[in-house]
Amino acid sequence: MSDEDSIEVAAKRLERAVLLLEQRLSRLCGEAEAGGLFDQDRSKLASELDAARARERELVDAGQQASKALDKAISEIRTALAEGAA
Repeated sequence: MSDEDSIEVAAKRLERAVLLLEQRLSRLCGEAEAGGLFDQDRSKLASELDAARARERELVDAGQQASKALDKAISEIRTALAEGAA
């Protein structure tokens, strides 16, 4: 291979590397611009998660109240049955 051929091959490799670098930079810039959208989505998801957790607490409290009411009703039924049997 002559010196001119070696230089031509090296120049082509350099051009290809520059092209790849430009493509990657372009992609990274696009991702950075989209990052604003991700931040908005993250904020929205965090807000929805907080609301879901609050709803979960409400449901847990309601479940505990229902459980207490059932325990009381069972106790009253047992008492009434015991009095009726006596």
